[in-house]
Amino acid sequence: MNDIKIRFADSTDAATVLYFIKELAEYEEMADLVVATEEDIKNNFFGENIGGVLILSENGRDVGFAIYFYSFSTFLGKRGIHLEDLFVLPEYRGRGYGKALLERLAEICVKEDLGRLEWNCLDWNTPSIKFYRSLGAEMLDEWLNFRLSGEALKELGTKEN
Repeated sequence: MNDIKIRFADSTDAATVLYFIKELAEYEEMADLVVATEEDIKNNFFGENIGGVLILSENGRDVGFAIYFYSFSTFLGKRGIHLEDLFVLPEYRGRGYGKALLERLAEICVKEDLGRLEWNCLDWNTPSIKFYRSLGAEMLDEWLNFRLSGEALKELGTKEN
């Protein structure tokens, strides 16, 4: 029988977290966009109450993770959780580990009286979309994601008003 554990990561897990980020980026065919370093993970994520990282292990081997941060719903008047990344190594998929990570996040939401758990999914990722729908998650077709980054962010952030 497999020994499954989910734990909260800390700054000593920065290398593991970065490894999973890079593996996820490979899966999403975006590996060239990962510029984060182990130091970035250590310095910018752990310490403040911005969210957390859950690491799932099987028989002592880290095989999946979930990175989340707290959001706020003005309509609900409550904080929520935004799941930034969810990833399980390919050879460990189909064992319920993604669901176990989502269950833990839902448990955190219930325990902390949070209003929602939400995340984004690439439109081509049919297996994940099917999986999320099987859990009762609804796809919000009426919302579009926008992002400012790089030069566009720098330009907007340095204009004189």
